[in-house]
Amino acid sequence: MPKQSNLIGALLGLLAMGLFAASDITIKALGSSYNPFQIIFFAGLMSVPLIAGLAMADPTAAPLRPVQPRLMALRCIVVLVNGIFGTYAFATLPLAQAYAIFFTMPIFVTFLSAVLLGERIDLPRGMAVLAGLVGVIVALDPGRATLQWGHAAALAGAVVGAGNYVIIRVSGTQERTVVMILYPLMLQLLVAALVLPFVYTPMPFGDLALTALMATVSFAGYLAIISAYRRAPGIVVAPMQYSQIIWAAIFGALLFDEAMSAQTILGVAVIILAGIVIVARQDKAA
Repeated sequence: MPKQSNLIGALLGLLAMGLFAASDITIKALGSSYNPFQIIFFAGLMSVPLIAGLAMADPTAAPLRPVQPRLMALRCIVVLVNGIFGTYAFATLPLAQAYAIFFTMPIFVTFLSAVLLGERIDLPRGMAVLAGLVGVIVALDPGRATLQWGHAAALAGAVVGAGNYVIIRVSGTQERTVVMILYPLMLQLLVAALVLPFVYTPMPFGDLALTALMATVSFAGYLAIISAYRRAPGIVVAPMQYSQIIWAAIFGALLFDEAMSAQTILGVAVIILAGIVIVARQDKAA
């Protein structure tokens, strides 16, 4: 039943990206009022019961100890830094611009895989990488738009996020799902808790409910994307990421009065095409 499995994988990937987009929109809604560390702390705190439930439901009786502790420690740091950059970027940038930069993650995965894993970059992937970088320039239109720290944070988040995917490729098949989620979350909570007293702003119940929603949809998105990759190959699941630009266009216009220009749409289309080519070539090589 490979075709049916691929269809289920694609639908799960589409669901996951919709859930992640909901989380990003929540970050943007909260970002104008709260420091990124405060958002990270309360979203992480709301995630603890969900992680505990996942741990108790895990049929494996093995202890919650990573198989590769050094790689896990490195991944925890990478996820922490990525969370900080990503939260700041989505809080300060228009959704379409943030996604345009984060969509370059397959490009950086290609670079890091070549440098760290010794993978060869063939001509089609090399051309796709260059096309993706051109797409970013077209989408952001630096000649007209004012570049700000949010753009730098999004670019750094894309690079660090690519590092996270490379680490997962090395260790992900050996680590249990609950372990892969638990340790980065604990480090995020610890660091955010240390910073929180210096940046804390009282949160009304409605905003606390938004952080609970953010934690819930992110957690559900992680489970959905893990299940998707277990059912279908990367070339089927990975392009579902680009569906987030649809949510960016809809909710950016409805909630934040953000309109996507024709140039932004053109640039994003180039980035999406380049990303699909990169993923296709990677899947073929694998």
